[in-house]
Amino acid sequence: MAAIRSRRATAHEAYSDQNREKMTSIANHYDDLMKSIVTYMHDGNFDQAKLKLLYILSYQPKNFDALSLLGFIYGVQNNHLDAKNTLIKALKVKPKDEIVLINLAKSLYELNEVNEAIKLLINSEKIYPNRSIFFHLHAKCLIRLGRNNDSIEYFNKAIKLDPTPELFTDFGNTLSELLCYEDALVCYDAAVDLQPSHYEALLGKGNVLHKLKRDKDAIIYFDRTISLEPNCLEAWANKGAILQEHFPDEAAKCYLKSFELSKNNGNFFLGRAHHQLMLCCDWTDYLKFTTLIDRNIIDGYKSAEPFGYQGIARSEALLYKCAQLFCEEKYPAKFSLDTSFKHVHDKIRVGYLCGEFKEHATSILLTGVWELHDKSRFEIYAFDNGGADKSALRIRIEKAFNKIIDISNKSDLEVLQLMQALEVDILVNLNGYFGKARQGVFSHKSVPIQVNYLGFPGTTGSNYIDYLIADKIILPESSRQYYSEKIAYLPNSYQANDYKREMSNHKLSKPEQGLPEDAFIFCCFNNSYKITPEIFDGWMRILKATNNSVLWLLDYAPTVSDNLKKEAAIRGVDKSRIIFGKKMPLEHHLARHNLADLFLDTLPYNAHTTASDALWTGLPVLTCLGSTFPGRVASSLLTAIQLPELITTTQEEYETLAIELAIHPHKLTDIKLKLAKNRLTTPLFDTPLFTKNLESAYIKMYERYQAELLPEHIYI
Repeated sequence: MAAIRSRRATAHEAYSDQNREKMTSIANHYDDLMKSIVTYMHDGNFDQAKLKLLYILSYQPKNFDALSLLGFIYGVQNNHLDAKNTLIKALKVKPKDEIVLINLAKSLYELNEVNEAIKLLINSEKIYPNRSIFFHLHAKCLIRLGRNNDSIEYFNKAIKLDPTPELFTDFGNTLSELLCYEDALVCYDAAVDLQPSHYEALLGKGNVLHKLKRDKDAIIYFDRTISLEPNCLEAWANKGAILQEHFPDEAAKCYLKSFELSKNNGNFFLGRAHHQLMLCCDWTDYLKFTTLIDRNIIDGYKSAEPFGYQGIARSEALLYKCAQLFCEEKYPAKFSLDTSFKHVHDKIRVGYLCGEFKEHATSILLTGVWELHDKSRFEIYAFDNGGADKSALRIRIEKAFNKIIDISNKSDLEVLQLMQALEVDILVNLNGYFGKARQGVFSHKSVPIQVNYLGFPGTTGSNYIDYLIADKIILPESSRQYYSEKIAYLPNSYQANDYKREMSNHKLSKPEQGLPEDAFIFCCFNNSYKITPEIFDGWMRILKATNNSVLWLLDYAPTVSDNLKKEAAIRGVDKSRIIFGKKMPLEHHLARHNLADLFLDTLPYNAHTTASDALWTGLPVLTCLGSTFPGRVASSLLTAIQLPELITTTQEEYETLAIELAIHPHKLTDIKLKLAKNRLTTPLFDTPLFTKNLESAYIKMYERYQAELLPEHIYI
């Protein structure tokens, strides 16, 4: 035993001697070693610098310089946990070191340990009351906690001490979040005055100008941002968001660039780009993009937004997953307000939230319902996120509601507080993920009962929308597993219709619309994004089989007619047989349906309002039953108007029936006569009946809630 102890002592002495030699070597060459570390860091070779610092610390664990630099490197490499632990050790050596305090505060912020960061910053501000950076970081921490208003005090303190471009830009971003747009613009301008090449300020100004609806000016600033930083993903994406309103082909280019910069893991950019291309009927990469979008959704990537994806999706399972991915990323549940209490009213208070309370498809369908709501049992409120137009329809809408409230310039929290002050019982989401939506309001579970209806034909994939209004054709019970909401089943069709819609009395002629006098007129007035290569193939086969026929479409986007004429020629059809109509006032548009013979529906996304338009005017609609909610709507409408003979189940059957009706006019005449007879005697256009059924659904939802029962499927 004594010999063993002796060997251990000898080994320890040898190790100690060796360690002392290493420490002496480090001390003798310390300056050169630190210079090499700084050189590595300057060249961006942080891993090599880190190795040398760890070498120093293995012999000098309290070496302040090494701890400080190593903590900084960990932070640069986004390893903020190791940065935090290392910088805390450095502070034990020098508790008041300014640089270490700054870097530690930054790492705590990145680790979302914001309250700890604020404690550190309060202490640092006492030590360094003239250092702007501490007040700037304090402001950012308060923003992270949602205390934007409180952050303004610290921004002002920081700016007074040292007005930097970065500081003004961050302040501008905060003011923008607070909807103080004019003040935000002043901050961005101040940043650019200090540094004209500060692209983050130019980007922020572009974003605010877009919010102020000064889109032409916004694009100028996005272009300036891109000229300084060509790989600024946000500038490309936001420019695309503006261009998509009127120039989908240009918007597609912006989104494709955004997708490239995001490296296939971006913010739904591929789906956005493809939807814009579909609006132009540009199918150059259709198969490539649709295949990639499907595969990415299967793999859980943020590949497409739900509304655009509905135009190409044939799987309810993938539509559900797409909605879940989008909801989780953009509108996760917040549940910030208490909805556990029960309002006690003589009438059920129903709010409709929509961005299209004007001459738009949603309001065209629903205005008659709003007018017919039983005001002795219901109070109805319109929460308007889009603003008024000067249409006759808007005048009817304003008269129908107890109150219309403009929420377009209100924050989500302000809207929530407003709804709670009004004690709204049921809030109907008429946008979902379409149009001028406010899904963020719903993510707070702002009222006791929340309902998804009409504007977005599918599931939101959320856990805060209680019900989806549907019928058994568009949403069979076997499909309910692909919907996050409980289903409120209406009899007949789920789609509202207004029995007061008027057509122009002006007699339109075929030559006025560019149509041949003696031809059979197939038409489809669906939006261009619903026209897929597969459905267009079928239409061209129909035209080939019916020589004296033309196809009448609407020219929705600048390049639609050119692209579809080109596609017709590729399929061996004379491009003159594809005729494009321009947009017209609604009453004239309805009247021109009388010039057509047969409406050809699209798949996988059917005609919805456009199918009702056609049937209301007496024009038969030929459809094919799809495999998704948006692909089964026309079948629902035809069933409600008792014309099941116009519902097919395969593409071959669809084409065969179209050809048969075109070459046997008497068969089509019989269908038109039946349609004329059924138009006002079947449920589809019976607005009073529909309104009563919808109200019955609301009453059942309300009664379940009052009885403290969870939402469940409802049948009317």
